Amino acid sequence: MLLNFKEYGSGEPLIILHGFLGSLDNWHTLATKFGAYFRTFAIDQRNHGKSFHSETHSLQLMVDDLKEFIQYHNLKNVNLLGHSMGGKVVMEFALQNPDLTNKIIVADIAPRKYKAGHNDVFAALHAVDLTKIETRKQAEEAMIPYLPDFGVRQFVLKNLDRTENGEYKWKMNLRVLYRDYEEVTKEIEGNRSFENPVLFLKGSNSLYIKETDIPKIAELFPYFKLETIENAGHWLHAEQPEKVYDAVLNFLES
Repeated sequence: MLLNFKEYGSGEPLIILHGFLGSLDNWHTLATKFGAYFRTFAIDQRNHGKSFHSETHSLQLMVDDLKEFIQYHNLKNVNLLGHSMGGKVVMEFALQNPDLTNKIIVADIAPRKYKAGHNDVFAALHAVDLTKIETRKQAEEAMIPYLPDFGVRQFVLKNLDRTENGEYKWKMNLRVLYRDYEEVTKEIEGNRSFENPVLFLKGSNSLYIKETDIPKIAELFPYFKLETIENAGHWLHAEQPEKVYDAVLNFLES
């Protein structure tokens, strides 16, 4: 099944993959700007946004989805930009499909295995009784004990949608994403490498990429560059969009 997407501009292809519980809408502003230089695709990954729901979720399945998308659109020498979960997908895709891949940008994620880090988000989501809420405000109030940060609540609430009969629903496949969450946190395995240029972007206030990750990054991506986005956390593209835009554009045009 093909993924939901939005296309911007023309030129050399650039595909953008959002993070866990995100959607292509998170990248609309930057995708529009990239469209001035590249044929840019922002994608909803499986079980997210407006893409199909399935009973399974894993990095390998998302890699397979991406390959199907690239082949369907007959794209060559594709540049890939992925944030968090999307970053793991583009890393794995490039290692498996170097013939289809030009350059990749990995936004604030490393190839290592991560500990569970979304417990509070899942608790907030499960605290929202979709059968009883009548407004988005009520949904937000149910989340506050678990997600005191306003910005994080707003990010999660972007998944809230109305059905045709006016009831609320989650856009993402919450049940499967909760059940298969560990699949997203898995390590990118070694014993191979991607020989094209790779840019890792790290938020200066984020701990998702650490000094101890550098040897593994270098093993898998020997031609990597690490750039820090100042005054940004994990959602660096939302907190410092201009800095991310400049870093990505400079890398792709170099």
